[in-house]
Amino acid sequence: EMAKNPRIFVMGEGIGPRGGNFATTTGLYAQYGPQRLRDTPICERGFVGLACGAAMSGARPVVDFMFADFILDAAGEIVNQIAKMQYMSSGRLKMPVLLRGCIGIGHSAATHHSGSYYSMYAQFPGLRVVAPSSPRDAKGLLKTALTCDDPVLFLEHRELLALKGPVPAEEYFIEFGRASVVREGRDVTVVALALMVHRTLQVCDTLAREGLSVELIDPRTVAPLDTDTILKSVAKTGRLLIVDESFGHGGIGAEIAAQLADRGFDDLDAPIRRLNGAHTPTPYSPPLEAAVVPSADAIAQAIRDLCDE
Repeated sequence: EMAKNPRIFVMGEGIGPRGGNFATTTGLYAQYGPQRLRDTPICERGFVGLACGAAMSGARPVVDFMFADFILDAAGEIVNQIAKMQYMSSGRLKMPVLLRGCIGIGHSAATHHSGSYYSMYAQFPGLRVVAPSSPRDAKGLLKTALTCDDPVLFLEHRELLALKGPVPAEEYFIEFGRASVVREGRDVTVVALALMVHRTLQVCDTLAREGLSVELIDPRTVAPLDTDTILKSVAKTGRLLIVDESFGHGGIGAEIAAQLADRGFDDLDAPIRRLNGAHTPTPYSPPLEAAVVPSADAIAQAIRDLCDE
């Protein structure tokens, strides 16, 4: 996309010669130089505000903020400026800002490097919020983010960054607001995000041998949220479990449950259930860290319990 569009440039800490904390910009500095790969000081509010001004001036800035926790220092710029600028200008100013970084718990990153926050950003009109779970989806969604005129938070789970999988070489785009049916089933619908998609997949074959057929849906984007695909699935299965690593209170799972209860109540054969991470700061200790995240075993048991209701 940088080769095709000279208006794209990248800002962030260590994204120049070093290639980014997670190798997200490896090789780009040698190709495009310091004009388009701008290493920044540790000043998130400053360079996110700069991105807003650059977008207003016709550029397409990409901000690599490493961990989603760090970008909280720039929440005012994101919520009060970037998210609102198109409305405040009556559409005369576009805001093609891509804010990219890591979410999620793992590798003893502790409480300052383990947040997700997609539920929070989904609250605000004007923002697109993306959370891919596979290499194929990451490419298609990223290409959409780099060609749309709206600001996008592109949140990639750190524990998935090393995941390998098939990615088409040709040009393709994945539309925002279109969920993926990762696995078809007949007995229970499971909606899972990011790493939890893979945790759920781990147990589907085991549950199938027990006679339980799981339909797994990955929303892929949190804003916009594709509830129609979930409704269609629940109309078939009659049961819904939402698996989300982030907090349950005020989370995206609560929003999905509320919409399904409102629009799909007559299709439900059992209460909607949610399985979330513990409502606690993330521990550094590996055993404690593992204890606050839904495990594959916990997901399997939650599915069994729901199918028994």
